[in-house]
Amino acid sequence: MDFPDFIAEFPALDVPFPTEIVQTKAIRSDAGLVVFFTFLQDLVLPAHSHKAQWGTVLEGEIELTIGGKTRVYGPGDSYSIPSGVEHGGKIKAGSRVIDVFEEPDRYPVKG
Repeated sequence: MDFPDFIAEFPALDVPFPTEIVQTKAIRSDAGLVVFFTFLQDLVLPAHSHKAQWGTVLEGEIELTIGGKTRVYGPGDSYSIPSGVEHGGKIKAGSRVIDVFEEPDRYPVKG
């Protein structure tokens, strides 16, 4: 499943992973940042923390460890990461995820 054309026209973000591994499209408001992620290759997401984040898996599978608890998420599953809670995980190639970040400037828009 590809994202609709109008989402494909959203700007990409400058995330700390190469575009061969993950592609992004985003919409930002003063209240937060919504990111449409497409993972082209398996990705190990190192443990980190930031303000609150909520996400849902559209396709594929991700394994997240949130606050020391590990769970596998598949299509239709959502997760909520409270502000300041350490999290990381493994994301399988072919996964598509929508993440919503409390921080509107979590990642800069690519120029």
